[in-house]
Amino acid sequence: MLTDLTIAQARDGLRAKAFSAVDLTMAHLHAIEALNPRLNAYITVSHARAVDQARAADAALAAGDARPLTGVPLAIKDLFCTEGVRTTAGSKILGPFVPPYESTVTANLLRDGAVFLGKTNMDEFAMGSSNMTSAYGPVENPWKRKQDNTAVLVPGGSSGGSAAAVAARLAMGATGTDTGGSIRQPASFCGLVGVKPTYGRCSRWGVVAFASSLDHPGPFARTVQDSAILLGSMAGHDPKDSTSAPVPVPDFEAACARGVKGLRIGVPREYHADGMPTEIDALWQQGIGWLREAGAEIVDVSLPHTKYGLATYYIVAPAEASSNLSRYDGVRFGSRRNGEDLRDLYERTRAEGFGPEVRRRVLIGTYVLSAGYYDAYYLRAQKIRSLILKDFTDAFAKVDALLTTTAPTAPFAQGENMDDPVKMYLNDLFTVPSNLAGVPAASIPAGLDANGLPVGLQVIGKPFDEETVFAVAAVIEQAAGFTALPSLRAGG
Repeated sequence: MLTDLTIAQARDGLRAKAFSAVDLTMAHLHAIEALNPRLNAYITVSHARAVDQARAADAALAAGDARPLTGVPLAIKDLFCTEGVRTTAGSKILGPFVPPYESTVTANLLRDGAVFLGKTNMDEFAMGSSNMTSAYGPVENPWKRKQDNTAVLVPGGSSGGSAAAVAARLAMGATGTDTGGSIRQPASFCGLVGVKPTYGRCSRWGVVAFASSLDHPGPFARTVQDSAILLGSMAGHDPKDSTSAPVPVPDFEAACARGVKGLRIGVPREYHADGMPTEIDALWQQGIGWLREAGAEIVDVSLPHTKYGLATYYIVAPAEASSNLSRYDGVRFGSRRNGEDLRDLYERTRAEGFGPEVRRRVLIGTYVLSAGYYDAYYLRAQKIRSLILKDFTDAFAKVDALLTTTAPTAPFAQGENMDDPVKMYLNDLFTVPSNLAGVPAASIPAGLDANGLPVGLQVIGKPFDEETVFAVAAVIEQAAGFTALPSLRAGG
């Protein structure tokens, strides 16, 4: 089936005229029509626009103008502004918002010929690890437990809609954003490759902000090669984003074939969680063995401030969210609830427009930034953040990359862990530190747990050394031979 092709296979098939871009796009649109009512992976499906883009791709291919993604159907997380297509950020407050401009990342994908199928569901304003906080309903993970196939599992968050869409064959690849693990954790939960590049590698311009110093746009795909192809198009310097790095974009796809012979791979001793299933730890040990067999040297390293990562993150991120979300006041754009005066209008609009998790984080952020608490909380958290970055800098003086597990658990069911915010926050235990440090990281599907659910391994690299991350990830992918498929998928 066309929906089972990888991006690399689709690219080659389109250029060889084995099928058309319209064929490929229609196959995915039919799959969305069949499965999205259940999975709820898409908030908006751009049927007519996608067909028009596919026809334009076929015309470009006929004229010999084959770009890296010409005719490849992708899903776009509903955090990226898309000109003329509704962008909600998973929130009621942005329900009617239709951007008059295109984000830099999506503009780059369109420049390279991609077809946009629609906008995917997500935790509201990217705040969550389960995709249960979306104002447009939860997303269902297409994977099922072997022992209990009636339980509805979460796809992870916040980019759960993107992950579910790619896993279920409702898109060939997708964009996501990673603020504390929101690409890598859903990738692990859905059996995908998810890449968080170095901070500044992909422009944040036109991406609805959660925490500006932590937000990282990146790709989801079903293979390491596909994720490298997508990142090659998404990345690049953008003068409209002051945090965008003026560095060249390497050939990430070529890096996938480099191998790991002679590389030193660090194993951080702090990446063990109390109560972590033994099978996840066993998979980590297996991953270490795969890299050793491929010629890498395994080195024990320490990242001593890892234990402070979550506490630091949940001060810095809400503080930045409190500031960023102050713009949603019912006056400039988005939904509005009229009030007796301006203050009442603000209060009514924000109370009705924001969900409980967003309100919780805005309150925390406002508190830690308030007079009398700024030094005690926010300033101290920034100092710890510097120490976390120093941990990575010291480790990378000895090794070329790090190998850890991605998440402390396999996907859990809707309703599990939901009544305890702290338990939910622990899902980001192994992913948050690399956001605080701004270093690149990727999750690669490496095996199944006892319930037949996917488990990912995480590769963390030096700043702007995504090439090594892809090289290590490709070796893990080949050694793992992960071929398991989710229960709910196009043609399944």
